[in-house]
Amino acid sequence: MSDRTQWELRRTVVLIGMMGCGKSTVGRRLAACIGAPFRDSDAEIERAANMTIAEIFSRDGEEFFRTREAEVMARLLGESPGVLAAGGGSFMNDSVRDLISSCAASLWLDVHPDLLWSRVGGGATRPLLHSDDPEARLRSILEERRPVYEKADIVVQVRGRRSVAEVAEQALEELKKGAVVVEAAQ
Repeated sequence: MSDRTQWELRRTVVLIGMMGCGKSTVGRRLAACIGAPFRDSDAEIERAANMTIAEIFSRDGEEFFRTREAEVMARLLGESPGVLAAGGGSFMNDSVRDLISSCAASLWLDVHPDLLWSRVGGGATRPLLHSDDPEARLRSILEERRPVYEKADIVVQVRGRRSVAEVAEQALEELKKGAVVVEAAQ
């Protein structure tokens, strides 16, 4: 991705997927390659609340968090086209998913559960993994969400130890196929 091609982003690209799949990391890299702004819904929520996601879950509960998440997603999707890392559960909300479908392109980073588990480090900072068996809980959440994630416009399978650059490159290639990203006139 080191060439000097100039890209135009026609619609916001919303990265979806499980916690630990790389939405923020790949999203930053993809945005830099395209020359588009990068936004992260979880970071926006934390900034607005002046609390971590875990603290919000602990103090106010998941339902409160999901309501705020939907509000933040609507605001971010109303901004100029960019790359948006969505919270892992946001695509499960019908209204958020419908909004994404109407004005953006969804891209699912489909990561194998073993790799997800290695990335979340036991899940201590992940409120949804607070259980007697966090690894089993992670796998259960993935299986529950998979049918909804499969509704994404684009799927990028992340298998093995691929670099962030390789995953971002694959995402860019898929976005070009769908004409979400096009070469800008010189």
